[in-house]
Order: sequence, then structure tokens, then C-alpha cells
Amino acid sequence: MNNSDSRFVPLVRNATREALLPLKKLKIICKELLPNWSNSIMGRSRYKIHEEYYPYFITCTFYKKLSLHADPEVAKIILNALQFLQKDRDVKLYAFVLMHDHLHCIVEGNDLSEKLRKFKSFTARSIVDYLIKTDRTFILKQLRLHQKHNSDYRVWQEGFYPKQITTVEMLHQKIEYIHYNPVKAGFVENGIDGRYSSARNYVGLDELIDIDIFEG
Repeated sequence: MNNSDSRFVPLVRNATREALLPLKKLKIICKELLPNWSNSIMGRSRYKIHEEYYPYFITCTFYKKLSLHADPEVAKIILNALQFLQKDRDVKLYAFVLMHDHLHCIVEGNDLSEKLRKFKSFTARSIVDYLIKTDRTFILKQLRLHQKHNSDYRVWQEGFYPKQITTVEMLHQKIEYIHYNPVKAGFVENGIDGRYSSARNYVGLDELIDIDIFEG
């Protein structure tokens, strides 16, 4: 991948200045009548996948920011699901890190929103099944949505906050950010020592799972 890669070139819409004027007037009217209109629109659209030919920086956080990744079996469920996305759902995975309470990754693919939704749904069910099987009642109580319904649990916070990566430089920066996360958190002194990270993939060391090494 390089700077001339077509996936990093935004589509050009054929819109004249005159054609855009009515839309601008409509926005002004909406802002005057509904002061919070602009903020509400941004809140709904800021973190969405609009153009699937770009990679996206993704963040998935555990409900109540619980440290579920501290359990190796939970981490294994997440890693296996990431591999499934690559091998069976044709999603490119450029980098990842599992922190104690969240997951960062860089992914690219068609129908990405739906695939990530299913990824979160599957891992949530698998994690709850594992916690029930191992009688982890304290954690299950923390994940329970309603005290009267023991079967209602939430593992992930809503959304996955996709941030579009539009340049090669930005992609490099996000990969470095991901691999530096364990160092920033004070868990390790060197990124390659992160327990659940793709940093080792980029320096040719033993890896947890395969990824798509970015060499642009």
C-alpha cells in the first residue's frame, strides 16, 4: 500500500456550488429552530463506517470497564474471534492489542459494521457461557443488566467507535499507538513484551495470531 493507493483517495462528488446552497440554507434554518440539532447529528454520525475502502481504527470496551482480559480464557475467546474475522469473513487485521478492559484494532473489509457487530455478539455469548460454566458469580453479577433476570448480561459497551484512516502516515501512527498501549499503561517497558499484542508480528517474533502486516 502506498500514498497513491485508490482506497486512500476520497470519492469526488459532482456537486456545483449552486446545488449545495439549498442544503446550506436548510442547515441554517435547522440550527435556528433546533439549537442542539448540529450536536445531535454529530453524535449519531461521528463514529460510523461510511467508506469501506478505508481501514478503520476500532475500540471495543468491556461493560463497566471490567478487567475481563485478565483471564487468559477470555483473551483466547477474543483472539480466536479475531482470527475467524480474517479467515472466514475476509477482514484484514493490521494490528491489535488487548488491554485489561478494552480492545484496539485496525481492520478493513466489506460490510464491516455488521461483521464487527456479530464479532461482539459472538464473543459476548462465549464469554458469558464460559463465566457461567466456571461459576464466576461475582463477575456475572457485575455484568448483569437487571437483578431480576439472571440471563440478561452485557459484556461490551455499546458501539466500537470507528475512526477512518485516510493516509499511510495515519495508519503507521495508529499501529504505533496500538503497540505502545501496554507501555503507556505501565504494564511493560517495551511494546513487544505486551501479552496480547501484534507488536511481535512486526519484528518477526513468535506471534499469538496471524495478521496482515502493513508494509507501506
